[in-house]
Amino acid sequence: MRVGIGYDIHPLAPNRPLRLGGVEIPSPLGLLGHSDGDALLHAVCDALLGAAALGDIGELFSDADPAWAGADSAHLLAAALDKVRAAGFTLVNLDATIIAQQPRLTRHKAAIRQRLAQLLGLDPARVSVKAKSNNGLDAAGEGRAIAAHAAVLLEEKGRSRTRTTTRTRTISRKTRRHE
Repeated sequence: MRVGIGYDIHPLAPNRPLRLGGVEIPSPLGLLGHSDGDALLHAVCDALLGAAALGDIGELFSDADPAWAGADSAHLLAAALDKVRAAGFTLVNLDATIIAQQPRLTRHKAAIRQRLAQLLGLDPARVSVKAKSNNGLDAAGEGRAIAAHAAVLLEEKGRSRTRTTTRTRTISRKTRRHE
């Protein structure tokens, strides 16, 4: 099993769509970024890549590369997930937190959760999305930015169950000797 943690933050700006977790949220301000600025999907990418020790989103999709200008972050996530799967890992679950003073995200969490589950090929029961405000503290709390944290659990294909079985047998043998 491997755990990965991802984080991203983008400033809010006028005349930009606000996309979080692949869902467009009605707002007069959107996230400024080289791609579509979806801070949540970027955090998930980093969590996935980090758990598999495959680098980070900036290494795969440099903001200096014009090819990624305005890119849909769902495509970036798909590429990161493909790399993780090619390295022999399966995604078990995602736990994500969005930090935004505005807009309020409570009514959008279910749609974000569903979209993340779809993008990641997970049952929605394995995806958690929480929304917090920073109560006026820092750029996110002052409504100047939106941040996101993500944590993922990966399982190495074909190895985890074997290790568990072997360990269980070893523990069982030791227990029987002491009885």
